[in-house]
Amino acid sequence: MLYYRIIISLIAPFILAALLARVLVRRETLADFRQRLGGGSAINGTIWLHGASNGELTSARALIGALRSEFAQHPLVVTANTISGRDLVAGWRMPGVHARLAPLDLRWVLARFRRAIQPHAEIILENELWPNRIETSPVPVVCFAARMSARSFLRWQRLGRPGRAVLGRIDWLSAQDAASADRFEALGVGTDRIGPVISLKPGVALPPPPEQELARLRPLFKRGKTVLAASTHKGEDAIVLAAFNSARAAIPELKLILAPRHPRRSAEISGLLAGAGMQFAVRSQNQDVNPETEVFLADTLGEMPLWYALAGITFVGGSLVDKGGHTPFEPVQAGSAVVHGPYVSNFQAPYDALDAAGGAIRVFRPADFAETLCLLAAPQGCNEIAESATRTLDKQAGNNDSFEPVLAVLRRRLGNTPG
Repeated sequence: MLYYRIIISLIAPFILAALLARVLVRRETLADFRQRLGGGSAINGTIWLHGASNGELTSARALIGALRSEFAQHPLVVTANTISGRDLVAGWRMPGVHARLAPLDLRWVLARFRRAIQPHAEIILENELWPNRIETSPVPVVCFAARMSARSFLRWQRLGRPGRAVLGRIDWLSAQDAASADRFEALGVGTDRIGPVISLKPGVALPPPPEQELARLRPLFKRGKTVLAASTHKGEDAIVLAAFNSARAAIPELKLILAPRHPRRSAEISGLLAGAGMQFAVRSQNQDVNPETEVFLADTLGEMPLWYALAGITFVGGSLVDKGGHTPFEPVQAGSAVVHGPYVSNFQAPYDALDAAGGAIRVFRPADFAETLCLLAAPQGCNEIAESATRTLDKQAGNNDSFEPVLAVLRRRLGNTPG
């Protein structure tokens, strides 16, 4: 991947300048900057597991526990691209698990990072296929629940032989769906190195929400009349608010909990709410919710189980703009009826199954969205859809609750016995 190496080397000064700017405005610390450059205390004989951020790592929590149980002699270094992802893992306080920010995909940074942690194997979750990281690995590379969208497939295909050479360095891969498995095979990952289709998402077990906070908020949010807009992206909030406003004209007791994917967008969304003349409260500012509150801006991290518990209807973000959509498994597990937009390529098979079974509703325009909210907020409106969704995804999860395939591969690749 010579072209990739040249391009990333040329833009590296700008990446470093952007990271230093985060330090100067105190969004990150110097310690965070050093971690991104591969710094950190030495840890010998590790397994390195990498996931993009909160969603992927939350899904992998059970896998992380299985790895620690199976290979107790190998400390586990878990990296994330985001500070929130790293801090999420650190907050679990799992013995033998060390959370760090992922090193930049520069060869000298990767070499520095590997010298510090001395990995015996490297595990990549989902679609975190960084070329230098894979190509320079001196140890087995395992991809778990790997995803290759149609768009990503075309990009890798255009790379030709260099791209095939990078993916050829993968020792073993389990795809999260059959289409991804076919695409990886077409890109040169041999069938002997492709394991069974396994998705982390169906196995997610939501932690219970804080009982005291749930009891405090529940009287203010009637579940059948509460809509959660979960993990919204820029461009979606205005559509959500327009649909909610229209639906609320017909059903005045309707409430909205708006939880953006990136809490740093709080000020932007607050501006939209103020411009629309809506009564709202901001979670991060500890503003009180009262009966007159129309919208609760849930601009915090780590509280999604609480919002799912309060909402009988969930719009899943990243689906009205072309972000591929976020997981339907969490709201369905919480018994919430699911609404989504047309862009769901990240979870195409589950959404297709839900739509076909009447376990979710796809919307395209604010008018469709508003009509759907009115339908679901009617008495018993969301119950049948939520129940159908639970049955449908229970079938999807049937064969996805075992980590034995990846554990077996690691036993062989590590060349030792479990600790």
